[in-house]
Amino acid sequence: MKRDLLRKIVSHAIVFLCAAAVLLALIPLALVLFYVVSQGLSSLNWAFFTHMPTPVGEPGGGMANAIVGSLIVTGLGAVLAIPIGLMAGIYASEYRGSRLAAAVRFAADTLNGVPSIVVGVFAFGIAVVPFQRFSAIAGGVALGIMMLPLVTRTTEELLLLVPPSLREGALALGATRARAVFTVVVPAALPGILTGILLALARVAGETAPLLFTAFNNRYFTTDLRQPMATLTVQVYYYANSAYPDWQRQAWAGALVLVAMVLTCSVLARFATARMERMQRGA
Repeated sequence: MKRDLLRKIVSHAIVFLCAAAVLLALIPLALVLFYVVSQGLSSLNWAFFTHMPTPVGEPGGGMANAIVGSLIVTGLGAVLAIPIGLMAGIYASEYRGSRLAAAVRFAADTLNGVPSIVVGVFAFGIAVVPFQRFSAIAGGVALGIMMLPLVTRTTEELLLLVPPSLREGALALGATRARAVFTVVVPAALPGILTGILLALARVAGETAPLLFTAFNNRYFTTDLRQPMATLTVQVYYYANSAYPDWQRQAWAGALVLVAMVLTCSVLARFATARMERMQRGA
C-alpha cells in the first residue's frame, strides 16, 4: 500500500516538474512577444506599409521598400534551396547506406551549425566580390545556403517515416524505383516536408548578418535583382541604432512585422499539414 502511494506521489511530482519546465520555457517567449507587441503596435500605421523612408532626421515615412525587399530576397533563397534540398534529402533517404548519402547528411548537419555571419562572409566572397556589387541575388544565395540543410534533413527524416510497405507495393506493381519514390513515397511525406520548408522560410526571414554582407541596403524602392535591396531586418538594425526617436519607433514596428511574418509561416505550416493529412485520409 505504501509502495503504491509512493509511486503516485513520484508520478505526480514528475508531472508537476514537467509542467513547470514547459511554463519556464514559455516565459521568455511570452515576454519577448509582449514587449515587441506593446512597443510596435502603437507605431504601426498604413503609412508604414505604403510609404518610403524619409531623409535622415525627418519624421514619418515607412518601410515599404524593405517589406517588399524581404519578400523578394527570401523568395530567391527558397528558389535556390528547396529544389536542391528536396533532391538531396530524397537521395540521402533512398541510398541511406551509401558513402555519398552519409556525406550529404554530414554536410547538412555541419552547415546547419555554421553561424549566419560566416554564411554571409562566404556569400560575400562568391556572389559579391566577383561582380563588384551588392545585390538581391547575393542575399538570396546567402539565405538559400542557410535554408538548404534544414530542407535536406527534414526531407530525409520524413521520408524515412513512410512505411516501407508503400514503396514495396509500388515496386510490386511494376513501378520503377524513381516512380515509386516520386508518386508514392514523397506524396505520403509531403505534409511534413511542406511544414519543414515553411519553418525554414521562417527561420531565414529574420536573419540580418548575411544580408549586411550581400543585399546590403537601399533607401529607394527597387525590384532589380542586380542592385542592392532593402530588407526589413537590415532596416530595423539601422533604425534601432540611430539617434532619432522616430526611426527607433519605426524599428519596433518593423520588429513586430517580422514577428508576424514568422508567426504566419508557422500557422500556415500547421494548417497545410492538417489539411493535407485530411485529404490523404479521405483518399
